[in-house]
Amino acid sequence: MTPKNRGKASCFPLLGFVLLCVLAPVFFFLSRGLYAAADEDYISAVPSKQVGKWREWQALQDLKSLFSEEVLDVIVSSTNDLGPFSLDNFRKKLSASWRVGLGTSNARHELNQQTTHVRLEKPEVKEGRSSDSLPQWTDSSAQQTRRHLIEKRREKRAAELVKKDNEVIVKLENTAIERSKSVESAILGKYNIWRKEIENENVDSTVRLMRDQIIMARVYLSIAKMKNKVELYEELIYRLKESQHALGDAVSDADLHRSTHGKIKAMGQVLSKAREQLYDCNLVTGKLRAMLQTADDQVRSLKKQSTFLSQLAAKTIPNGIHCLSLRLTIDYYLLPPEKRKFPGSENLENPSLYHYALFSDNVLAASVVVNSTIMNAKDPSKHVFHLVTDKLNFGAMNMWFLLNPPEKATIHVENVDDFRWLNSSYCPVLRQLESATLKEFYFKAGHPNSLSSGASNLKYRNPKYLSMLNHLRFYLPQVYPKLDKILFLDDDIVVQKDLTGLWTVDLNGKVNGAVETCGPSFHRFDKYLNFSNPHIARNFDPHACGWAYGMNMFDLKVWKKKDITGIYHKWQNMNEDRVLWKLGTLPPGLITFYGLTHPLDKSWHVLGLGYNPSLDRSEIENAAVVHYNGNMKPWLEIAMTKYRSYWTKYVKYNHPYLRNCKLNE
Repeated sequence: MTPKNRGKASCFPLLGFVLLCVLAPVFFFLSRGLYAAADEDYISAVPSKQVGKWREWQALQDLKSLFSEEVLDVIVSSTNDLGPFSLDNFRKKLSASWRVGLGTSNARHELNQQTTHVRLEKPEVKEGRSSDSLPQWTDSSAQQTRRHLIEKRREKRAAELVKKDNEVIVKLENTAIERSKSVESAILGKYNIWRKEIENENVDSTVRLMRDQIIMARVYLSIAKMKNKVELYEELIYRLKESQHALGDAVSDADLHRSTHGKIKAMGQVLSKAREQLYDCNLVTGKLRAMLQTADDQVRSLKKQSTFLSQLAAKTIPNGIHCLSLRLTIDYYLLPPEKRKFPGSENLENPSLYHYALFSDNVLAASVVVNSTIMNAKDPSKHVFHLVTDKLNFGAMNMWFLLNPPEKATIHVENVDDFRWLNSSYCPVLRQLESATLKEFYFKAGHPNSLSSGASNLKYRNPKYLSMLNHLRFYLPQVYPKLDKILFLDDDIVVQKDLTGLWTVDLNGKVNGAVETCGPSFHRFDKYLNFSNPHIARNFDPHACGWAYGMNMFDLKVWKKKDITGIYHKWQNMNEDRVLWKLGTLPPGLITFYGLTHPLDKSWHVLGLGYNPSLDRSEIENAAVVHYNGNMKPWLEIAMTKYRSYWTKYVKYNHPYLRNCKLNE
């Protein structure tokens, strides 16, 4: 083919492509216009009411494709009862322009997508112009059933909520009734919720304001004196004294005088003036820090003083008990020798009876231990009490029990000074008490003030640690060589139940039966022993559980086999300079009976009535023995009133000796 012919042939395909590009859009728009005209003719041919329903039906179909039936039921049930705020009512109130806008813009796309469906139905509509072919918006039986179920669930939920509220109210009422039963009448009088100061939560807001004013007045007073502001200084002194006098010992706003508010206002004006003239951030901060340090030192001093006084009160013997001991001692030595003996001496070494060891120098306390044990015993005739006291109280102890024999029980009183075998060559404690260091510790005339030496050491200077009555518990087989078992009791306990069950407890080859006192982090060996010492660290577990003296069942046969007294002597000799433990009998007891103590049930022995005010009352009442360990002994004025009745009910306050010594309940 020639180049010329080749050029002509190539023009025809190009021309055809151009014509196709021009004519294709024209045909597209013409055809679209025809379809649109047909749609408009059809829409105009259908009544507007039916068109609206059809649009609603189409919108619902789209919603069904987006949401589940459960969600649609919730929407319908939530909007049917809204009245003027329902969707239908809202749609009816729309203006015509909004309706048109919704009908054209929102539904146009839907109509275009559903053209085929409309065309299929179009002949029927044209023929009959009937609305039967359009969906009818009536609830189906399934929808009615769902709506009915929703209503039922709603009613059921409302009933459950009402029932729950009623149950909560009844529970609160019952709790309030139970709590009112546990409140004592004495406490009601003191902490009555109807008192005036309880009406307002901040019953001391004015008192605290006055205290703050006094603090700031002292600060500015010091600065005014330093800056030589004489007039302001005198005014501050006057207002300070006035506020202190008005405040007095008030602890609540009800305790203040009516004129106090005027004085608060006057003090505020003076403080405002002082602030304008004297305020310096560094000076004020420094003065407040100095005052805080002074107050902190005063608190520490008062705590030490309180500890010292409580320890002093615990050491002292009340005048009434001292009077009782003197009167009984005098009357005892006035008796002829033949009347000083107790009956039943043949029972003292009978191992088939129930034997008790009680070491005390307090006549009244010992009488409560014996009385409470006998009054709660099933058969008092089988109980034998072995009392040991010191030389000063020997006559008084004998005279009391001669005058007040414990029913059919046997009692025997001994003097610790009559145990000739108990001497310094045999007993390490007696030898150590004769040493110069301990004499200096206890008796040196030039000893520093107890307060300055620290409160932690005060309790270890208690005279009971010097008495052999306190250490005699480590020599039970020597004191009672013919007995197999013996129950050791302290003189600050009260027996509330029959104790004969303790003799049947199997100690599993152990020597000591005692109640353990340890918790997760207290009353363990590291509290009592010095584990920085290698002898202690090597031989004992710092987390081993501690136990209590006060009520202990000792198997004297096993004691002798294990040579418990020898173990005690070994460790006591090693502690001559008090580096293993401080003074007392519990630390050497823990060491001596380490691995040889059988834990008893806690209901046998409840402790803490001499220091713990938050004991459970039910535990106290269910205990076989309650123990007033601590400083607040029941015979002292510092005793806790709430626990004292457990002890006083075994005291014979109508006894002539007690009345003469003015020992009252």
